[in-house]
Amino acid sequence: MTKQDTVSNGNLFKSSFSFLEDPRRTTKGNLIYSLEELLFLTISAVIGGCDTWVLIAEYGRLKQDWFRKFYPYKRMPSHDALSDLFSALDHQKFGECFINWVNEVATKSCSDVVAIDGKTVRGAASKGNKFPLHIVTAFCAKNRLCLGQQAVDEKSNEITAIPKLLDLLTLDGCIVTLDAMGCQKDIAEKIRSKEAHYILQVKDNQKNLKEQMEDIFNSKTKRKIDEKSNCGHGRIEHRRCEAIIMNSTILDGAENWKDLQTLVRIKSERTIKKTSEKSVEYRYYISSLTGDAQLLNKSIRSHWGIENNLHWNLDVIFKEDGQLKRKGNSAQNFNIISKTALGLIDNEKTAKMSKPMKRLRASIDDNYRELILKV
Repeated sequence: MTKQDTVSNGNLFKSSFSFLEDPRRTTKGNLIYSLEELLFLTISAVIGGCDTWVLIAEYGRLKQDWFRKFYPYKRMPSHDALSDLFSALDHQKFGECFINWVNEVATKSCSDVVAIDGKTVRGAASKGNKFPLHIVTAFCAKNRLCLGQQAVDEKSNEITAIPKLLDLLTLDGCIVTLDAMGCQKDIAEKIRSKEAHYILQVKDNQKNLKEQMEDIFNSKTKRKIDEKSNCGHGRIEHRRCEAIIMNSTILDGAENWKDLQTLVRIKSERTIKKTSEKSVEYRYYISSLTGDAQLLNKSIRSHWGIENNLHWNLDVIFKEDGQLKRKGNSAQNFNIISKTALGLIDNEKTAKMSKPMKRLRASIDDNYRELILKV
């Protein structure tokens, strides 16, 4: 089956994952389950709330008539068969297939914010690997879909992982946001080479730059301002974005940051409704965007979507930190599966219900499961 055939049939799952190399020995003539069967079973079961190989295998047995609508499933696989596959499956290639799937379902446009940040999978630590698995992810804030990921052993290795991740992505016209770990001259240049804009947070790892920015914003330098207020989670937040457009004398070393156009300061004032307790925080950013305070304010706020809509969901709804998948590539591959499932659930808009309720309904209702999976 060619990719063109699978796309014309509308089966995005097949078109994205059917070209993944099978790590099992397939030349002996006794292969019971195809790779696609195992992948389809796993993503379907995870959407339905399963988070261990044992539960996924049992889900397959309970729903075997439904699964046989799509694949032969001469026999439903055991949890050992699933564990062995995903521990051996090349997580880099699997991640590339995942990106192919996202490119089919996600529509990115100019000014879409792509937030890049890392998350530690604490359950993946073992005696042989003293550091928990740390995964750097690119997240499209508008579509709430992961665009790609890169695994590293430690958080400190994010600096080397980010350029590798950027190489995998199509970012034309997008706005890439990064926290202070990604505030590096080489990363800024890489983002611009991808025909995207950057907004990079500045902290003490760029001490000289931050001190200069503090002095500039405390002066009477002309700036553009955008202010927004919002309520939620028992607090009132007022955000004031100040944007100073660069000139040739305002900042020493500005030429080392590729296409640096604007300095940004966010003043965030929070009031706890119940106690009336107030707090004020200042954050600093540099950007290749040109002085649009409203766009900068909105884009910086959108960056936190990767924490609220991705990392929080993986921890709380998918219970990722409590999973003890340590064999081979299991942790990396299951992280990809969880993100794929989360993206499918998030993009199902016909039912207005929470993600846990969507997963519960998908576990029971065959038609709703097919709607989420787009099969």
